[in-house]
Amino acid sequence: MLIAPAAAASLGSVDLQQPLTTRLLPSKIPFLGFGTWNIDTFNASEAVSAALQAGYRHLDCATIYGNQKEVGRGIADGLQKAEVKRSDVWITSKLWNDHHDPSLVEEALDQTLLDLGLDYLDLWLMHWPVGNSLATGESELSYIHAWHAMEKLHKTDKIRNIGVSNFSPAQLKDLIEKSDTKPAVHQMEIHPYLPQSKWIKYHHELGIAVTAYSPFANTNPTYTPSKGDPPLLLKNTDLLAIAADRRCTAAQVALVWGWSHGDSVIPKSSHVSHIKENFGALNCHLEKEDLERIDGISKQYLKRFNNPSKEYGVRLFDGLEDA
Repeated sequence: MLIAPAAAASLGSVDLQQPLTTRLLPSKIPFLGFGTWNIDTFNASEAVSAALQAGYRHLDCATIYGNQKEVGRGIADGLQKAEVKRSDVWITSKLWNDHHDPSLVEEALDQTLLDLGLDYLDLWLMHWPVGNSLATGESELSYIHAWHAMEKLHKTDKIRNIGVSNFSPAQLKDLIEKSDTKPAVHQMEIHPYLPQSKWIKYHHELGIAVTAYSPFANTNPTYTPSKGDPPLLLKNTDLLAIAADRRCTAAQVALVWGWSHGDSVIPKSSHVSHIKENFGALNCHLEKEDLERIDGISKQYLKRFNNPSKEYGVRLFDGLEDA
């Protein structure tokens, strides 16, 4: 049985802009997005424009990435050259930790919209369940009051959906119990070395969609290698063998595996050739046994690469794989 981008909802051929099933989202969000983390300001505009021209209709941004002005210029250029409307593209950004105080939340949103040159966001995420104390400047677990401020803004025309990123099970439960609005999306690290299958299934049962960041795992240069790390994901022998069998690249195989769980995935690249290669995953078809083989990789290698618990001085990801 062939697995195409619509695998989580139905089998068969799929439009290049196929959205996730609306069972999981209040609005349409394409399976395949373009991430902007670690894209330098000197070529962020070119990369984003190239992504839109290649066919991407889902962009992921964040204040802390430090490139939103350049990304905004790329959006404007790409929309014009691709001849698509703003309403045809799903755009996500994120609230950073230094603006969790409720009095600062709207200011953060307005700055993001200004930098990106947009009137609204399709999705605004709380980047971490961590805020910086106004009194001490130190990091602390802080998300309820900031979320309530986001809820108020959700009622305006500035945001279509709100969500979270990097929350633990206890934090997500706490947030839902103390709020009127359930997160529409939870963005988290997911790849064959950190599949988080049970955690994903729990979100689907709650009606919360999932977006996978770092779909290429330790291929991301941000992650400093350490002793005992698994091989680079795109050099993993299982992925390479499947890629050869299916006439795809290892990157494309990783992306198809990612959205086969019903998640959206947001690979990033500053190279036009890789941007196009990743988008070509929409034409990569895997067999059920391929997906099962990839599922088994984490039995040998289980690794979370993005865990700033020590940096923030708080414990993150309690109750999750490789916390």
